[in-house]
Amino acid sequence: MRSEFEKMLAGEVFNPLDLDLRLRREVARLACAKYNAHPSKGNLRHITRLLGSFEQLQIEPGFQCDYGSQIHCGKNVYINFACVLLDSAAIYIGDNVLLGPGVHLYTVDHPRDAQQRAEGICYAKEIRIGHQVWIGGGAKVLPGVTIGDRAIIAANAVVTRDVAEDERYFG
Repeated sequence: MRSEFEKMLAGEVFNPLDLDLRLRREVARLACAKYNAHPSKGNLRHITRLLGSFEQLQIEPGFQCDYGSQIHCGKNVYINFACVLLDSAAIYIGDNVLLGPGVHLYTVDHPRDAQQRAEGICYAKEIRIGHQVWIGGGAKVLPGVTIGDRAIIAANAVVTRDVAEDERYFG
C-alpha cells in the first residue's frame, strides 16, 4: 500500500494529517525556525538541506515551507522577507527570480465539496516560475499555476491562472 507521502508526490488525493507527513512538516518548521531566529549564511544550511535542488539563492528571514524537498531553485534566486512556500507538490523557480516580501506560493488545495473537506483530504498541483520573473510583495500564487519567463506579478495580486511570458499580471 502506498504511503500518504507517495500519494502526495504523485498528485493524488492524500491525508495531510498522516503522522509521517506531520513529522516531515515538523522537520521543515524547525529548520526554518533555526534560520529565522538567527539568519546567517551558516544557518541558511538548515533550510538548504531541505530543498529538492538549488543553484544560488538568498533567503531573507521569515521563510516558511511545508517540506522543502519539493522546492527547486535555479541561479540567482532572491526570496525576500516572510515568504511562504507550501510545497506539497513541486515548486520550480527559474534563474534570476525575485520574490517580494510576503509572497506566498500554494501548491496544496482542498476539495470544493464540503463533505470531502470534512473527510480531511487534499491534493496538490505544482507551480512553475520561469526565468527573470518578478513577483511583487504580498502576491499569492495558487496551485497549478505556471508563470512564463520575464513576467511581472503585481504586489498583492492573487494569481489564479497561468501567466504568459513577458505578461504584466495585476490580478
